[in-house]
Amino acid sequence: MTGESHDGSSQEGYHVTTSEPIDHPAIRIVIAEDQALVRRGAAILLSMEPDMEVVGQARNGVEAVELAQLLHPDVILMDLHMPLKGGVAATREITRDLPNTQILVLTTLNDDETVFEAVRAGAQAYLLKDADEDELLETIRALRRGESRLTPQIARKVMDQFRRLAANPKVDPIRERPASEDSNAAQKSAFGTEPLNDKEEKILQLISESMTNRQIANTLFLAEGTVKNYVSRIMEKLHANTRTELALLSVRQPKSD
Repeated sequence: MTGESHDGSSQEGYHVTTSEPIDHPAIRIVIAEDQALVRRGAAILLSMEPDMEVVGQARNGVEAVELAQLLHPDVILMDLHMPLKGGVAATREITRDLPNTQILVLTTLNDDETVFEAVRAGAQAYLLKDADEDELLETIRALRRGESRLTPQIARKVMDQFRRLAANPKVDPIRERPASEDSNAAQKSAFGTEPLNDKEEKILQLISESMTNRQIANTLFLAEGTVKNYVSRIMEKLHANTRTELALLSVRQPKSD
């Protein structure tokens, strides 16, 4: 594999950045992008921010996974169309093994199926490459705060996919379940999910408003650990893998009587 050295020359291996220690914890970022100019431009932009540090650059999905496992970054900027391993597959592998690493998809691809698959794979945010610089920076900071971000255009596409799948009761929008799991189907909603109680519905609503567990705890006067347990239970009931999916599922989850 060929990467870039600190002075811009070519060398074997992907690009890993080393820097002097800083007094405050910076957001550690890996950029996964096969286009060198885009990758370098993003690295220059992010490195100018005092609270951000680009710790590595990958040219394909394989390198992205390797760097994630090596560096455990806070955020990965993930292109979707890359050689060797695509961004969706890399996202799925990284979020499975490194739940504390947030994936921000940054791509030109905005077709419905690609967007939906990236979110299902575990992406916490999705921006198109024509997004403003300020929007990119704020999205990275939001991920650090535990929030999820989708532009209105992208959110509409994902919700449209959920609606299409919901219209077909034979397909579970989050994952296909073995037939043995359908024995309690009569107790579940028309969307294949278990109804939520009042407290769970309220927490789901606050998740859809991009609140963190701590903010939800303060709002509902609960311990943060209690909120975390509620969130886990809601994910189990709705067969969701990420908070982004929960936020999107909130638009179609039937309310309890």
